[in-house]
Amino acid sequence: MFTGLISDVGEVASRNGGSFTIRSGYALTAGDVGASICCDGVCLTATAIAADGAGTRFTVDVSNETQAKTTLKTWAVGRLVNLERSLRMGDELGGHLVSGHVDGVAKIVQVTPDGESRRFVLEAPEHLARYIAPKGSVALDGTSLTVNEVSGNRFGINLIPHSLTVTTWGAKSPGDDVNIEVDVFARYVARLLEYRP
Repeated sequence: MFTGLISDVGEVASRNGGSFTIRSGYALTAGDVGASICCDGVCLTATAIAADGAGTRFTVDVSNETQAKTTLKTWAVGRLVNLERSLRMGDELGGHLVSGHVDGVAKIVQVTPDGESRRFVLEAPEHLARYIAPKGSVALDGTSLTVNEVSGNRFGINLIPHSLTVTTWGAKSPGDDVNIEVDVFARYVARLLEYRP
């Protein structure tokens, strides 16, 4: 599990098919092989770790299924990636519960300044729109965000300057795709409402 609070921005250092090596500032050691790391919202397992200057490089293997359902199919060397280590018992839960099981891909359709912040309007896949509610939570590229407003399958979010600086959101623009994970509680409530024994 994760919180959606990004703790590092990594960079794709190499790619070989479904195997990606990501350079990060994390102080990972050989003992961290097998650890879960959320990469742009996707929970992936570190399969190898190597020192890299002040940080480390870690390798992850991505299945065809994950590539098909996320933005990972388009990742190339040099891409910046939001990173978060997995939640540990006793850690502060400052965002919301994020599983790292991406539901699909949303598209940014509009970006407008709002003082020092930026407002983004995104378009969600039709089958996910029902899970997005005003003032609810959503994880986009692994970032825990509050939904401002909803209209059909479009919804708005607002990022403050700090979030724009410490994540990849400061470089995002209309037309960009982002990984979306809907709130787990919304998913279960919807399932309970539709279930008929």
